[in-house]
Amino acid sequence: MLTSPGDLADLTARAAALDAADPLAVFRDRFLLPDGVAYLDGNSLGALPAAVPAAVEDAVHRQWGTDLIRSWNANGWWEAPVRTGDAIGRLIGAAPGQVVAGDSTSVQLFNTLLAAARLRPGHRLLLTDPDHFPTDQYIADSVGRLLGLDVRRVPARDAAAVLAAEAGNVAVAAYAPVDYRTGEMYDMAALTTAAHAAGALVHWDLCHAAGALPVELDALEADFAVGCGYKYLSGGPGAPAFAYVAHRHQEDFDHPLTGWHGHAEPFAMAGTYAPAADVTRARIGTPALLSLIALEAALTAFDGVEMTAVRQKGLSLTGFFQECADLLLDGLGFTPATPREPERRGSQVALRHPEAYPLVAALTARGVIGDMRAPDLLRFGFNALYVTHADVLRAVVELRDIATSGAHLAPAFRQRPTVT
Repeated sequence: MLTSPGDLADLTARAAALDAADPLAVFRDRFLLPDGVAYLDGNSLGALPAAVPAAVEDAVHRQWGTDLIRSWNANGWWEAPVRTGDAIGRLIGAAPGQVVAGDSTSVQLFNTLLAAARLRPGHRLLLTDPDHFPTDQYIADSVGRLLGLDVRRVPARDAAAVLAAEAGNVAVAAYAPVDYRTGEMYDMAALTTAAHAAGALVHWDLCHAAGALPVELDALEADFAVGCGYKYLSGGPGAPAFAYVAHRHQEDFDHPLTGWHGHAEPFAMAGTYAPAADVTRARIGTPALLSLIALEAALTAFDGVEMTAVRQKGLSLTGFFQECADLLLDGLGFTPATPREPERRGSQVALRHPEAYPLVAALTARGVIGDMRAPDLLRFGFNALYVTHADVLRAVVELRDIATSGAHLAPAFRQRPTVT
């Protein structure tokens, strides 16, 4: 609990010292951040990388406007899904030739999850997390209906025990390494090992991990993964998603959405589908090139950055937030929702409060942007490439002032728009 102005002064000095010693501080200039804004919502939509506007302008005016359809060859449009996929692969521990970018997360999830289940014929159970993002659960149910599988919702912490009990019966275990609501992180290696020991495949949703954690898919011997391009990868609103298909599964990858871009000879225009021999069979249709070009440019923000350094700073930011919250928010109705142990938290922190929405709305009006998830979670995401410890302290100080003054009780902050 904050006991004197000196405590706040100590936190301010600590924030300044941590930022002065931050080896990633130089990368903040790779983003175009609005003046006066502390942006702690990169776990929902990443900030604008400085490389993106020029890349998109070139794509519109020169590649599309001047080179026209010639750009499929002259400007590498055809290769963009795999080229961008390989760039993402570096950040998630995937060797080249295992990741493609394009389409939405929902599409990639459906395509890869159904294909994974098909690789385990006779296994009648599909496990997923009751705390998974809603789309993950909806898609799992859809795959279950299409293939006649029983979909069982099992919390991540209990999945290993269920896998052992149902050995030989589980087709796929579909989980996320980070809880999208609370930021709790699960042991990917342990769950992957448990799934394989039970004869199952594992499917990971990396939306809240890619660009924030050193995932290491190949080292884990993961089977399939998907993720979005617009959170920690900062590819922009609606940025293309990506799919990871391990080398060992590509030859037998039997996916439901067999578009012409995944054909072995797409320009032969054959009337029957013959899949490409490599990861390009996971391509579906013509990608949204302007968005894909924006994502590829955004990924250059990670050039020269090691994911271990990103993780170290992410832990510093989240830990400092928790410490500030302990001191500044005590007695104001907030309860922590994110684990304290470093190995159990991702790159976000969540607090519970019955007035979560108006508190976040009031914070946003003061230039501190986080978000909320129903019914009572305030979420704060920390992209290590551009968030500072000073941003963290500012957020908690402003939140304290709002809660103590009752500023969030103003009618303007209690009207919920469509997107919260």
